[in-house]
Amino acid sequence: MAAALSAQQTPTPEPANPQGASSSSQATTQRAPKPEDTEVWEPVPKVVTPGANCTAPPSDAIILFDGKNLDEWVSNRDKSPAKWTVADGILTVNKAGGNIETKRTFKNYQLHIEWRVPENITGSGQARGNSGLFLASTGPGDAGYELQVLDSYNNKTYVNGQAGSMYKQAIPLANPSRKPGEWQTYDVVWTAPTFEDDGSLKTPAYATVFFNGVLVENHFQLKGETLYIGQPVYKKYTSAPIKLQAHGDRSEPISFRNIWVRELE
Repeated sequence: MAAALSAQQTPTPEPANPQGASSSSQATTQRAPKPEDTEVWEPVPKVVTPGANCTAPPSDAIILFDGKNLDEWVSNRDKSPAKWTVADGILTVNKAGGNIETKRTFKNYQLHIEWRVPENITGSGQARGNSGLFLASTGPGDAGYELQVLDSYNNKTYVNGQAGSMYKQAIPLANPSRKPGEWQTYDVVWTAPTFEDDGSLKTPAYATVFFNGVLVENHFQLKGETLYIGQPVYKKYTSAPIKLQAHGDRSEPISFRNIWVRELE
């Protein structure tokens, strides 16, 4: 007795009809950018009381300032000898002398620097103890990647411009500022950006920052160089000096001491 076998066929579902994406363009009114376009005021980072900190350079550190002279520094303007003031083991900004930068160039590194806002500081906001630590100086003036230096002890400003911020890009995770007249400390790990042969970005820059022993930037990925006006962009470089800013505000000049760097592979 023969048995007839029948195959059960499953119908193939109809393919979904693709929906065409429609695009629209909206005309925008062109206007000149303003500083306020990139200012962020809230939320304000919480205030944290820092612990006592005093860090001596390790054996493999390059000493950039030990209180004696400015042999490791030149003017950012024309590479002439740096014209800031050295007295009593302290380096004080000479605003007329302009920005200074290291003679050496660096790529990836660990940096330690201590800074102090004068006890008699005047002004408010960005015009109060303003300076900047440029982790890579890519040109004259304020070209590069700036970690903000500012009196942020009971001094209100836009929070992506207070002490501990990667200027106009990263709001610090806390505000551990000591009051004017006391020494502050930055410990920084800098990972420089890398670029393709055609100048396009290969890998971005990263910054980790401890401010008075408190983590305020946690491997933050930068969007490009830090700008006062406009949006950040990357420009190709291989290695660069470290720069200190002589800011043009009228408040009393700040001071630095104990600056050292460890190059990282």
